[in-house]
Amino acid sequence: MARMASPILKRLVQSSNPPLQLGLRSVTYMPRPGDGAPRPVTLIPGDGIGPLVTNAVEQLMEAMHAPVYFETFDEVHGDMKRVPQEVIESIRKNKVCLKGGLNTPVGGGVSSLNVMLRKELDLYASLVHCFNLTGLPTRHENVDIVVIRENTEGEYAGLEHEVVPGVVESLKVMTKFCSERIAQYAFEYAYLNNRKKVTAVHKANIMKLADGLFLESCREVATKYPGIKYNEIIVDNCCMQLVSKPEQFDVMVTPNLYGNLVANTAAGIAGGAGVMPGGNVGSDHAVFEQGASAGNVGNTKLVEQRKANPVALLLSSAMMLRHLQFPSFADRLETAVKRVISEGEYRTKDLGGDSTTQEVVDAVIAALD
Repeated sequence: MARMASPILKRLVQSSNPPLQLGLRSVTYMPRPGDGAPRPVTLIPGDGIGPLVTNAVEQLMEAMHAPVYFETFDEVHGDMKRVPQEVIESIRKNKVCLKGGLNTPVGGGVSSLNVMLRKELDLYASLVHCFNLTGLPTRHENVDIVVIRENTEGEYAGLEHEVVPGVVESLKVMTKFCSERIAQYAFEYAYLNNRKKVTAVHKANIMKLADGLFLESCREVATKYPGIKYNEIIVDNCCMQLVSKPEQFDVMVTPNLYGNLVANTAAGIAGGAGVMPGGNVGSDHAVFEQGASAGNVGNTKLVEQRKANPVALLLSSAMMLRHLQFPSFADRLETAVKRVISEGEYRTKDLGGDSTTQEVVDAVIAALD
């Protein structure tokens, strides 16, 4: 009798209990006492569209009542000879900075303030996340690439001189120390973010010593992460593969110059420089900015019409919030931005629309949960 009642009982229990609704709320983040205290962040609006898009971030932080406040330095511009000491001291104190683009003169003129800042704070790892956004049509689907670039040496060492009139020598510096630590960061990132593969980008077939040292370092670090697939690709083939089959890539680790080219290419494939977040990180400090450097200053017309795309910096500020251990605020911001992109009503010109920066910001604020 008990055996006959068993299936009946099972059906009664199933019918009386509604199915579990999954995904309503993520696993609780358990903060330490005091983790909710507001955190200071150094803010550098920068040049061109920089003040427009950094102001967008300020508005979103205020709308969310996020536990951050900004120490703003409006006077920093790309044509300065050096980053003001008070700005460096602010970043050293706060540990975190958000910045707009800084214009770098082409050819003659002053050195890049962006490079100076990276070297001064030893921000040795640049990270750009290039991925498809729902509702934003692109040539390729299933793109989700993280480009991790060595940020302090290589061709960006700035060691150039004129040997004789008409002959210039530019030195590419590669060290075991810097190559190992960027490889370690790439594999650690992949491990902590459940990524499956790390690809080292190089030109060791020509620069056998410099890029050979980089590859040797990557191979050594790879042996410590047996659960992560490791492969290598020559940079010219990498660019061709990116534009033909980008979905094959996961995490990419590169020397300095190649990383700039690969990150901007991947950004263009995934939706454009205006929507790709990024940041620069070292052992003690982090600076968050638009991921792809192309277009991060914009042009005079964009500034005058106030139609700069704020999405990249908004997503970068979500990365910043996670870095500060405010994950729920980061999730809210990222979800709202993606919702606005998906709905498609408010988009700037680079995404096929005609909205102003403020219209996009207002839409994101309205989409906040």
